[in-house]
Amino acid sequence: MGLIPYSRQSISDDDVTSINRVMRSDFLTQGPRVKDFEKELSSWFGVEHAVVCSSGTAALHLAYAAAGVKEESLGIVPAITFSATANALKYQSAKVAFCDVSPETGLIDPESLGQCLEQVSDEQKEKTNVVAPVSFAGSVAPLEKCSALANEHGFAMIEDASHSPGAWKEEPSGSKAKSASGQWEDAATLSFHPVKHICCGEGGAVLTNSGKLAESAEKLRSHGIYRPFGETHETPWRYEQEELGWNYRLTDLQAALGISQLKRLDGFLAQRRSLAARYRECLKEKPFCDHFELPEVDPGNAWHLFVIRFKQEGRRDLAHKFLKERNVLTQVHYVPLYRHPYFERMMGKIRLPGAESFFKGCLSIPLYAQLSESDQDQVIEELGHFVNQFA
Repeated sequence: MGLIPYSRQSISDDDVTSINRVMRSDFLTQGPRVKDFEKELSSWFGVEHAVVCSSGTAALHLAYAAAGVKEESLGIVPAITFSATANALKYQSAKVAFCDVSPETGLIDPESLGQCLEQVSDEQKEKTNVVAPVSFAGSVAPLEKCSALANEHGFAMIEDASHSPGAWKEEPSGSKAKSASGQWEDAATLSFHPVKHICCGEGGAVLTNSGKLAESAEKLRSHGIYRPFGETHETPWRYEQEELGWNYRLTDLQAALGISQLKRLDGFLAQRRSLAARYRECLKEKPFCDHFELPEVDPGNAWHLFVIRFKQEGRRDLAHKFLKERNVLTQVHYVPLYRHPYFERMMGKIRLPGAESFFKGCLSIPLYAQLSESDQDQVIEELGHFVNQFA
């Protein structure tokens, strides 16, 4: 049996053709395909502005910085997320606080967020602060509740939507809103890493309905440089560095791949949802249900990950090793951020009950758009062999 990764990219002939066209063009970077990609993203997500950049981490950094986060700011982040959500706040020398998550979903817990916000001093609330909910594993965070709490306490809100492009929550009205649609947040960020829905090799984007935030992010991604004049001016070459930015530009090669991948996103989502439904159908009965729980039923889930949660402590790590020995690769998403040495040195020992409960049992099993039914059957069969050891 060949190796089955927990996730991987899907590259088509059309993707390769798109890149080859750029390879033979005048611009490999800082050319027209970047703007084309931004227009396509804005249209697909239904937002006014998209600013693409070199990584999902860069997108978070740009969004925070463009929202005004700086040394005296505070960012509140759920404990279950990748390091970048918090690290990008530290790049701005901001303070970080962690709130808890649901032990069932790993999504930010609005009650815990509310408690964190209540503890913020009036003096701190005078600064520019931010709440950063994470739409995790393909499910949308409770953005409406988080937005209401953030607004009540004068915080901006930046959604880390790297796991959930195309996901939606069904509201009481029956409306469907795409994650990162800008309905509740000041901005949302995407990642174009190969394991994500859209692959650019590396890359990211800031999505927003704020022209001011988009203009700032666009300037900061290229050293803080602004070009005040158009091509018809007598000095069209003139540029001015207005503030300290970074080289976070996306290349035209990556943008061309992103445009081609975006055309396939609806298909990717359909494939991921079909595979997730098949996992749920095959794993819901004994002996599986005696050993682990499945993700909640969520028709709007974008299914970046399929996370099972082992009921008995220690079984998750045994399963990870057992499956790896049989060429089925799994991953843990995530170690709570406060457990990492960097944050523990800074903040001391923190333990949040929801995050701890989710972490101790969570295991992401293989899920990606090109996962074949035969490989999925192999994953299910090996899981069966594992749980039968304890029958």
